[in-house]
Amino acid sequence: MSRMPSVIVMGGSLGGLTAALVLRDAGCDVRVFERSSAELRARGAGIAVLDATLRYLTERGGYRPQDVCSATGWIRFVRADGSVQHEQRHRYRFSSWNTIYRSLLRLFDSGRYVLGREVVGFDSAGDGASVTLADGSQVESDLLVCADGISSMARARLMPQVAPLYAGYVAWRGTLPERSLSPATAAALGDALTYQVLEHSHILVYPIPGLDGSLTEGERLINVVWYVNVAEGDELDQLMTGRDGVRRAISLPPGAASASAVDTLRSGAAASLAGPIAEVVTGMPEPFVQAIYDIEVPRMACGRICLLGDAAFAVRPHAAAGTAKAADDGWALAEELMAAGGDVPRALRAWERRQLAVGRSLLARTREIGDSSQFSGTFSPGDPRLIFGLHDPGH
Repeated sequence: MSRMPSVIVMGGSLGGLTAALVLRDAGCDVRVFERSSAELRARGAGIAVLDATLRYLTERGGYRPQDVCSATGWIRFVRADGSVQHEQRHRYRFSSWNTIYRSLLRLFDSGRYVLGREVVGFDSAGDGASVTLADGSQVESDLLVCADGISSMARARLMPQVAPLYAGYVAWRGTLPERSLSPATAAALGDALTYQVLEHSHILVYPIPGLDGSLTEGERLINVVWYVNVAEGDELDQLMTGRDGVRRAISLPPGAASASAVDTLRSGAAASLAGPIAEVVTGMPEPFVQAIYDIEVPRMACGRICLLGDAAFAVRPHAAAGTAKAADDGWALAEELMAAGGDVPRALRAWERRQLAVGRSLLARTREIGDSSQFSGTFSPGDPRLIFGLHDPGH
């Protein structure tokens, strides 16, 4: 019988955790090193859930989609006066980052998901890979999977020529408890992915589980994502500088945005958004902001080290496929290792060809959608390109 490799996964977020689960099930000896000293938590982060994101939970974890996801039956575009511009029946599933993370973590071996172990260096030579931890210790494995996110240390070290490319706009995000809404707003937003298209901008609103995972109407959260153009340079620097005076590169967490930035957001919402959407945006207690970047790598594998999820390709959110892409990377890696009988170099060659194609296609599609909204003005209600999907719209 072929021997499956030992694996270190650097980063214990959704992509790293999914990879760890499927690689363990394939027969690999897997350890996850997560630099955070406590279980991860993303405050206020709602996600649209594609099949790839749910795949492990439903195929092997004993979950049903309705255990972890809210669902909507409509896509609806509204005008500034609140009237319906376009609507179509389309079922989407939504969840929160926290809900999916907690559900996956319950299925992994607690002793092999190690908190407070930051990887500060690594090397690949001969038949193995090694990592150096912040305490100075070294750990060996046959394969190192780097799932350390959009600010990946691994990518910066392996491919210093690859730099994030700012897309020219940011996403304002936040949530409001459904129970805080007026009855009319709750009825308008509770069963739909609701869009409003503005000049060089758009916003979308949808229900997600409550902070405790509740899926009961009235106990959920309403999640907002509003894409706003911000010029690179002084304007972006000012926005991304928090109340503490620190300039963040990627995102300002809830509560960190300056009072003036939040005031501008709320006044803009009151002036330009449909009533139900404006009610949510102006009521969000701690809106936060994420700068939108594109990242594309020429390779995903170097020796016995590979990059997974946002560490390789950071794509704009418009296909709702970021978490699905990371999960798909993990499933594909397990499949190629099994097909190669545990031969790591052979598996990585096949996996890299396969997942580079997925990443490049998804990045091109999300760039096209984002640019159509924020710059060219060709973002149209009902456009089939807007249907969420990993490989294609709806797929």
